[in-house]
Amino acid sequence: MMIERRFQGDANALMSIGLPAKDVAALYKAYPQKTSGFATDRKTFSAFWQRTARLRTKLPPHAKQNDRENHAAQIVKGLEIEARRLFLSAHVNAVYDSLTAKRTRFVRLEELCVAAAKFLPGLVPSTKDIAAEDGFLQSQKAGLEIDQGLFISAVLRSERSGRHLCHAMLLPTQQANDLLPKFVKDGRLELPGASIERRGKAALLTYLNPRFLNAEDQTTLAGFETCVDLALLDPQVQIGVLRGGPVENPKYKDRRVFGSGINLTHLYHGRIPFLWYLTRDLGYVNKLYRGLAFSHDAAPDEFGGQTIEKPFIAVVETFAFGGHCQVLLAVDYVLAEKTAFMTLPARKEGIIPGAANMRLPRAVGDRLARQAIQYERRLECDSPEGRMICDEIVEPGTMDEAIERVVSGLTSSGVVSAASNRRAFRITQEPLDMFRNYFAVYAREQAYCHFSPALISNLEKYWNAASRKP
Repeated sequence: MMIERRFQGDANALMSIGLPAKDVAALYKAYPQKTSGFATDRKTFSAFWQRTARLRTKLPPHAKQNDRENHAAQIVKGLEIEARRLFLSAHVNAVYDSLTAKRTRFVRLEELCVAAAKFLPGLVPSTKDIAAEDGFLQSQKAGLEIDQGLFISAVLRSERSGRHLCHAMLLPTQQANDLLPKFVKDGRLELPGASIERRGKAALLTYLNPRFLNAEDQTTLAGFETCVDLALLDPQVQIGVLRGGPVENPKYKDRRVFGSGINLTHLYHGRIPFLWYLTRDLGYVNKLYRGLAFSHDAAPDEFGGQTIEKPFIAVVETFAFGGHCQVLLAVDYVLAEKTAFMTLPARKEGIIPGAANMRLPRAVGDRLARQAIQYERRLECDSPEGRMICDEIVEPGTMDEAIERVVSGLTSSGVVSAASNRRAFRITQEPLDMFRNYFAVYAREQAYCHFSPALISNLEKYWNAASRKP
């Protein structure tokens, strides 16, 4: 059996757990070490990934692997990833053009990954592959979705394809387009995880997940993005107000909580798919920051395509944890209760806090941002540091009046210049290409974080996640 010397140690490890020598030899023989034309590579690399998939079926499921078997699985995974990086570095634009009819169709990233799995088997996991892990704890999953992170990272790293994907994610969702006539007529709509109500010139968007302190998860994301779209699409709305609804937790019973970030219980129980992070930040959070794009226009950067933009106010009552603290960095004005506070407990969660690493230093400076993200420094809203994020502090019990006053003040002369001023801020702070490059790194790194044993350990240690019911 001829195997290159550099692969011999890993090959021996694979055979030591009982994998047939002929299968191991065939694996390394099929391993593509260079690229050529797209049509040829599409067949060659896909055949290699399908071979590794078959080899993995000879191993026990991830949750039942012993240390040696897990090591063998990681060897195979490593070969797949190296081949994926080689292929995508040469052909990501060709793949993207094939999936979007040479960028004449806009495809959201969730659908892009589904289409990629069909177009080029093995590049990313198929819907069936991911569905096979439904019901698994996060610790029991094999990390298949890491491949989605590598694929989306490569797409975003390409200026041509990445800008087009960002454009696709800034278009109104189909659900929003379908519900717009009803909302314009009724002025109110409630969806899973969110509601929207038009009040005069403002739209009140409310986070609704009362059992989990208004945390965000797979049950809330689509509803809230639709509400953001409706606020931007409705011509009667001039300004959006984000607020948390009353919660059920006995400690905060019936109090409004802006939100507690990602649902850590659902994360531990494997109910947060990897693409959730990217859908959220390239979707509704970026729409808060950039507005809605037009499908018939150029990419919505500060020199190209136009956007539908309106100012947004965030209302912090009780606290804003994690992802909800990130939202404060994407809006135009923050109202906060005097006793409220903010945290970004990324270290205890083991993940990257969205765009906070890019946006928080602009608000509070680099050192304080690092303390908040890496050392979980709590920021009281009514403090010198908190006031770098919060524009106005109000006494508890006076928030309703404060919201009316701020909405009136921001809309009394119309909001015709709001979009222009927002673009002028963005060109010096976060132009589209800066955003794109940031999330190219984020997509890759968050994929590894999402499947890291450290994430599980942190959730059990700091969140007591094993004892919580999803």
